[in-house]
Amino acid sequence: MRILAEVLVGAVAVLHAYIMVLEMVFWQRPRGRAAFGMDEETARITAPLAANQGLYNGFLAAGLIWGLIAADPVGFQAQVFFLVCVVVAGAYGAASTSNRKILFSQLTPGALALAAVIIAG
Repeated sequence: MRILAEVLVGAVAVLHAYIMVLEMVFWQRPRGRAAFGMDEETARITAPLAANQGLYNGFLAAGLIWGLIAADPVGFQAQVFFLVCVVVAGAYGAASTSNRKILFSQLTPGALALAAVIIAG
């Protein structure tokens, strides 16, 4: 179960690193606009906000990677803390926007990884 938990945590870290790149690098490009369903003008106006969001997603990824490489109990605690942050952010994002895709793209992977980490813990 420990290996499954580590794979899931790694997958969530990669997901948030990818979101960081989308928000910080590709936000105004076709790939970013398509991912978030925006036109050029909306992307241009919201780019500074997106870069800030991207930075936070990068922090989530970095915290999860730290949790994977740190020795226990710190590694376990870091994984739990950052996965709870992912789950809460996913729940808030799904509840506060009209985009329910967040439930499946962020909340669900985070919740599955959190459950696996706790069970393996």
